[in-house]
Amino acid sequence: MNKIGKAVIPCGGLGTRFMPVTKAVPKEILPVIDTPVLAYIVDEIIASGIHEILIILGRGKEAIRDYFTPSPRLEKALAKKPELVEQLRRINGNADISFCMQTEPRGSGDAVMHAHAFTCKEPFVMSNGDDLIVSDVPAVKQLTDAYEKQPALVLGVQTVAESETDKYGIINPTHTDGKIVWCDSIIEKPKKNPPSLYAALGRYVLTPEIYDYIENLPPSSGEVSLTDAIGAMMKDGKVYAYEFEGRRYDMGDRFGALTATVDFALKRSELKEKFKDYLKSVISDG
Repeated sequence: MNKIGKAVIPCGGLGTRFMPVTKAVPKEILPVIDTPVLAYIVDEIIASGIHEILIILGRGKEAIRDYFTPSPRLEKALAKKPELVEQLRRINGNADISFCMQTEPRGSGDAVMHAHAFTCKEPFVMSNGDDLIVSDVPAVKQLTDAYEKQPALVLGVQTVAESETDKYGIINPTHTDGKIVWCDSIIEKPKKNPPSLYAALGRYVLTPEIYDYIENLPPSSGEVSLTDAIGAMMKDGKVYAYEFEGRRYDMGDRFGALTATVDFALKRSELKEKFKDYLKSVISDG
């Protein structure tokens, strides 16, 4: 069994839920206080022991490359502020980050195909670029540990409210074994009668077979669906879901971003008390 050493982060979406700012700024680098969402996701991957990362960019996402690329000019300009220089160097100092371009927004399946040359015949982690997960044990590490015990494609899930199931891929579970949820199908954003409350939430361990399943999907002039390929693998018994622990923030959603900013501010030692007092004053005035 191959130990997982690579991760892929697709960042090709248009960010329509966060318009108009995403016309100019990729949703993946919108800040949680002073740090881009994507930087937290990269840190989660690194903390899970993975140091080779491919970020798949879409058109208009060049700012992501700029953020993760060293800037000697800026470091020179900040030479008298060594603490800031150190912050800049930490951005990409612990991982080998590379990039490729998805020239057209043809869906998550097409994005994964762009990673084929990077991952070759190895299993790899995929993390969505706008799903921020906070947990004691990194969510990626929870899934890779599960994979090492039970090699297969692993789909990271949590339960959601029934009113929210139309936002996610929802699995049909057959039985559970601790945090492992065996399943035989997945429905993308069911409008009614969801098969369960288990939702796929942006963390995966993908096996090399996924490329064949994507290539064998029925021809489509629209988006290439990763969910459809995973569903086909489920029917062949090559997938299970893992109910990971952690608080997940949908950073492509305005409310998700607001709650993350509040929660992170209340955890920052230099902001906590001042921000808490401000929130109290706002609530009392309201």
